[in-house]
This record gives sequence, structure tokens and C-alpha cells, in this order.
Amino acid sequence: MITSMTGFAAVTREEDKATVSVTIRALNHRHLDLQLRLPQSLGGLEADIRALVAKSVVRGRVEVSVSVQSRQTPALEVEFNEGFAKALESALDKARERGLITGTLSPGDLLRLPQAITIRETTTDDESAAAALADQAREAIQAAVADLQTMRSTEGEHLRADLDQRRVLVADMVERVAVAADEGRMGLEQRLTDRVTQIRTDLQADETAVAQEIVKWAARSDISEEVSRFRGHVSHWQTLADSPEPCGRKLDFLLQEMNREVNTMGSKADGLRVSELIISAKAELEKMREQVQNVE
Repeated sequence: MITSMTGFAAVTREEDKATVSVTIRALNHRHLDLQLRLPQSLGGLEADIRALVAKSVVRGRVEVSVSVQSRQTPALEVEFNEGFAKALESALDKARERGLITGTLSPGDLLRLPQAITIRETTTDDESAAAALADQAREAIQAAVADLQTMRSTEGEHLRADLDQRRVLVADMVERVAVAADEGRMGLEQRLTDRVTQIRTDLQADETAVAQEIVKWAARSDISEEVSRFRGHVSHWQTLADSPEPCGRKLDFLLQEMNREVNTMGSKADGLRVSELIISAKAELEKMREQVQNVE
């Protein structure tokens, strides 16, 4: 199955107590690289999220970001730093003794000193509320992963259409190379035969040996084995693309084999139009290789 590695999804779930927003961005990568950004209140869901994404995504860089906006007014805790206050009081007394300052500290003075007072939000210990928030987040993440898969599948359909078109084009080029190579091989046999006929009067040669040498030279330009293997690769490509399993890595390897066969054809085949067809086929295979880098 051809599925794109790239995609994006964003899901928001609103409840009475909180709003949970999830964004997932998927990019190309050789392996599965999952990056999570979770608020502290949902830290316990990390293992569940990793398992959930891994069920749907085989490889790619997947960035999951979850944010929580609470609808409840948080309780505040104010802490007074007594040690700092005593040290400050002592320093101020010395300054007064020297006549450097007068008066006393006001509450406003303390609020302007971040070391004096610390204000923090207190967390609730309501287990039922925490469990409800976790369920809300889990449902939002599941929906986001489903949307991501839909987008990746849609892009995969476009990738397959492009790859299928190029595969058919390359397969046709190879068939044309096979025809041109056969014509070139027959032409080579004829040229060798004509040349031997021209010099036969000057040489005393065994007719059978000469014929064998002509066939041997011509056989060196025979690409029937390479063409047969290439046809097998094309058939295997269709099998992989129709399979329900991710096939990006296998298609990448298969393209390497197809390119190797085309290179061998180019080095062995003789005939008009062969070089032009080989160059065109290699160019299409390179375009296919670039597209396959996007396939899961």
C-alpha cells in the first residue's frame, strides 16, 4: 500500500472543565521518530500516545503537541520568604543608622521584590477530574491520528497515480530498448559476417570456428536476461503497491534493482536509439526514486 509519510491534523475537544487541543505533523524520516510535547498534567499519557501512534505510523518524523486550557479558576498559594525578609530588614536597619534612608517598607515595596513573595497555582488532587481530563485528551489524540491517516492516504493515492504512470512509461521504454537491441545485435552479426567474407580470400579459416566467434560477439550484446528481470521487477512493484503493508523501503530497494538492470542494458546493448532510450529510462527512474522517498 502506498501511503505518504507527510500529513497534518488538528483536533480540539471542549468540555465544561477544560479544552484540549492536539496538533500532529508528520514528515519524511527513515525510521519512526516520535516527538511529544505534553503539559505536565498529561505526562502520564506519554506511553499510551506512543503506542497509539505506532499502531498507525510505521516510519516518519511525527510531532505531537497537546495543550490544555482549563476553564476552572486555579487556586493560588502565596509564600512569604522569611529568610529574605530578615536579611533585607537587617540591611535596611544599617542603612538607617548611617542616615541613608528613612521610613519603613510598605506592602507595595515587597510586591516589587520577586525574592520576597512567591505566587503559584496549586494543583487539585481530584482523581476523577484528572481521569476525565486524560480521557478527553486520549479521545482528541485518537481523532487527530485518524485525521492524519486520512490525509496521508489521500496523498498516497496521488503518489501512486504518479508512480504508476512513470512505471508504465519506463516499462515501455525498456521494451523499446529490447527491440532496438535485437535489431542492433542482428546488425552486428551481419557486419561481422560481411567483414569475414571480405577477408576470407586472404585467410584460411575454419568456417565453423568463424561462425562460432560471430555468434559469441553478438551474444555479448544480448540483453534478454536483463529485460526479463526488469519485467519481474515491474510485476513485483504492482504486488507491493497492492499489498496492505507499508512498502516504501521495499519500493526504494526495487528501484535500485531496476536501475541496475537498465545500466547493464546500456552497457551491453548495441543499436540505434538505445542510448537515448536508456538515458530517458534512467531519468524517469530517478524521478520515481525521489517520489518513493515520500512513501511510508
